[in-house]
Amino acid sequence: MPRIPGIPTRDAGPLLRLIYRFARRRFGAVPEPVTVSAHHLKLTIAGARHELAVQRASKSLPANVREIAVYRVAQQVGCSWCVDFGTMLQRHEGLDIQRLQQIDAYQTSPAYSAAERLAIGYADAMTANPMSVTDEQVAELRAEFGDKGVLELTYHIALENHRARFNSALGITDQGFTSGAACRVPVPADAATESAPE
Repeated sequence: MPRIPGIPTRDAGPLLRLIYRFARRRFGAVPEPVTVSAHHLKLTIAGARHELAVQRASKSLPANVREIAVYRVAQQVGCSWCVDFGTMLQRHEGLDIQRLQQIDAYQTSPAYSAAERLAIGYADAMTANPMSVTDEQVAELRAEFGDKGVLELTYHIALENHRARFNSALGITDQGFTSGAACRVPVPADAATESAPE
């Protein structure tokens, strides 16, 4: 259970109910981070706008490279919610999620391409404390992805660090997106009032 309980639908105002409905239709369940951040509605709206804008703007990198780097950050930070949700997103992109079991051996595993290895290594370097990114590493990334691609990759890795640390700090854990059970996971305390997504 999160350290700050999420706002259930029955306690939500009209705008928050609309946000919940949109999230249900898009993901099959309202993501718990949304229900928790809903205590600060202006930040919830700002975050949703930002996420949509980032998604629309991110067209320079192949989805497999971007998603594997984001997944690695979630794994390294230890955010079970982000690992769960990120696995679902990769599955929806048609990516092989079985290979995620080999991610700790990414440097030698044939499950990962050279480009993916570069992205995972960069995610590790950016997520380390202190950061351990090197000039040589960025030069390799520029040669592989170009400046625009490196900026997109850097942005996504930094953004996932934000998400994963936010969720971990507030005790938000996995929700069942990977198993496909998320559509049966209600908004907090809604189990008695709502049985299915709208």
